[in-house]
Amino acid sequence: MILKGKSAIVTGSTSGIGLAIAKAFAAEGASVTINGFGDAAAIETERAALEATAGATAYYSNADMMDPAAIEAMVKACSDATGGPDIIVNNAGIQHVAPIEDFPPDQYEKIIKLNLSAAWYLTRAVVPIMRAKKWGRILSTASAHSLTASPNKSAYVMAKHGIAGLTKTIALEVATAGITVNCISPGYVWTPLVENQIPDTMKARGLTREQVINDVLLDAQPTKQFVTPEEVAALALYLCRDEARSITGANLSIDGGWTAQ
Repeated sequence: MILKGKSAIVTGSTSGIGLAIAKAFAAEGASVTINGFGDAAAIETERAALEATAGATAYYSNADMMDPAAIEAMVKACSDATGGPDIIVNNAGIQHVAPIEDFPPDQYEKIIKLNLSAAWYLTRAVVPIMRAKKWGRILSTASAHSLTASPNKSAYVMAKHGIAGLTKTIALEVATAGITVNCISPGYVWTPLVENQIPDTMKARGLTREQVINDVLLDAQPTKQFVTPEEVAALALYLCRDEARSITGANLSIDGGWTAQ
């Protein structure tokens, strides 16, 4: 087990990509802290399953990733319990789709706080811990929208371009500390975040649900297939391996060829 004895925090991990990454880490022996909102019983079921898989304690944090103090408290709890984290994945995110003149300012603020600022605060909190250990893995779920743009997603595209910039900057700052910093940029992955933006896209573009799926979402991906959460998780796991120690500051696409166009 390549992560035995390591601990990880994965934000936004009660479903979708984050949960898949948490499962991949647990399968390799890591103690995992999951984070996010949802049904309490369902979250406990997932936490217990992670613990059984890892053979190490799994934790759940309900930290609000828009609250810097809550982020620091989550890191302290992980440090007190495990001595870590050794690995973080900045994955929490939300989306809103609308032309800029109709874009609600409160939605803009939420997207920037959760998709971008939370990653900055969590990274800031864990770097001293990783420096002391001389080992660490900082990963972020970016998006194909960290490399390209789509209409009606101004806040999200801003945030994901910011994640790519944060990744490169911190990679340079910790380059000699045994810490790597990378982001993964999936195309469209069938997750609640993607499914929930379909109604807004239908409204913004005057399309049916089927047209949004086939003519908007999958139109961008030459493979004409959704990326799976498990594919993203497999890449995240590889980046935690010692063999990946020279991969840092990278933005790795996993998008069915979207950004090759």
